[in-house]
Amino acid sequence: MRLHVRVPDDDTVPSATGVYPGANLQEREVYDLFGITFAGHPNLRRVLTWEGFNGHPLRKDWQEAYFDEETKPFKNRHPAGSYQWQEDKLPWGDNNTYPAGWDPDSWEEPVSYVPVSQAPHRGFGELDTQSIVINLGPHHPSTHGVFRMLTRMEGETILALEPEMGYLHRNHEKIGERNTWLMNMPFTDRLDYINSMSNNLGYALAVEKLLNIEVPERAQYIRVIMAELTRFINHTWSIGFILNDLGALQTPALYAIEEREMILDLFEEVSGARLMCNYMRFGGVVRDLTPGWEERAKYLVHDRLPRALDQLDELLSGNEIVKARGRGVGYLSAQDLIALSVTGPMIRAAGVPYDIRKAEPYCIYDRFDFDIPTLAESDIYARYYIRLLEARESIKILQQALRDIPPGQINAYASATLSQGFGTIMGGKGGYTFRPVEGEAYARVEAPKGELGYYVVSDNKTNAYRYHVRSPSYINLTRVGANVGGL
Repeated sequence: MRLHVRVPDDDTVPSATGVYPGANLQEREVYDLFGITFAGHPNLRRVLTWEGFNGHPLRKDWQEAYFDEETKPFKNRHPAGSYQWQEDKLPWGDNNTYPAGWDPDSWEEPVSYVPVSQAPHRGFGELDTQSIVINLGPHHPSTHGVFRMLTRMEGETILALEPEMGYLHRNHEKIGERNTWLMNMPFTDRLDYINSMSNNLGYALAVEKLLNIEVPERAQYIRVIMAELTRFINHTWSIGFILNDLGALQTPALYAIEEREMILDLFEEVSGARLMCNYMRFGGVVRDLTPGWEERAKYLVHDRLPRALDQLDELLSGNEIVKARGRGVGYLSAQDLIALSVTGPMIRAAGVPYDIRKAEPYCIYDRFDFDIPTLAESDIYARYYIRLLEARESIKILQQALRDIPPGQINAYASATLSQGFGTIMGGKGGYTFRPVEGEAYARVEAPKGELGYYVVSDNKTNAYRYHVRSPSYINLTRVGANVGGL
């Protein structure tokens, strides 16, 4: 279902959180980046920029510091070929611009928000206690410096928790509206460097809807192979870090890292990069598989990868500490997870057999025989084990795809100078720039962490008029507060 709402002149619309609690963070994102107010939202405040940030970055009239031009390529760089850094044009001390009426000398930092509204007071017998606010992050090791949790605690019990993100936010979508369509592809790599191939694929599918491009058979198989190898990396790495947070510092992650490195070797062969692959193109992939690539991949999916999963299963699944710290902890019902817009392994670990590869097949996933594993417990242990089961299903898909992939021109390269299609690895026409017809498109894929969606709007220009990413990790964080309250 797609809902379009015309925003009145006062930039206020009713909040959907009363019906869809999962809209919480998404409405805050729109408020932060567009300035649209959602009446009735329980906690409408900025989420990706800080309180006091000047303006709303995704508005078309907002310009960043050192603004150059609205769209790329910037004319002072191409075709002119000469450029002086904007910073060099400004003397030190005069390189800041402040909002009208704002005085940096008299400004005082606002008091940090604390989650008190939903925090009940609890006493311990005859003792009258007070709750305190504790920050977890952004310096905390398990959040890697980019994520903060504000917790209100009474004794050792968490009464309320709210996620605070944005510490590395660089407004990917504003950059995406400045870039040409093709320029955006390598930027999608950086949304999640563990899953660059899946990120490429979702964006390619969205733009292909606008362009009405048919992808050749061989390229379809290559795309699925890359996406499922990515899923295997993500799930095994995820298992390692789940165990890291349970107390098994690094050891389980290191058990899976050798197979990950072998998969990255395959990525590097075809894309030239291990993490930021920039491999997908509109209509296919940038180049064909190298000689011997398929044989090396078959060895992995028939031998090394199944053995690695068996080893992780044997070492971890029956471990007393894993069971004691995982079973019955962090429970959320399937109904709550659906209401909070959670997708991916988390919802399947709650017994919901929802997977976009089955619900709305894309690429050629409808050709493969694979299952959607589910578990009923919806606790930390189930979220660990569901990833192990899903990685086994990825191996099944990979074995079928490598068996059935049609032959093609090995080492073919999708040169953007060609005016026709590129045979077995690319459909449509070449060219660094193109102008899709006016319209909008949304494409989604079952990324390893959940539903990854791209929404693009074309006004028949070489740049997207609107570009939005539905990030599974961001929206899945909606459930964090409900997940830990009372622990």
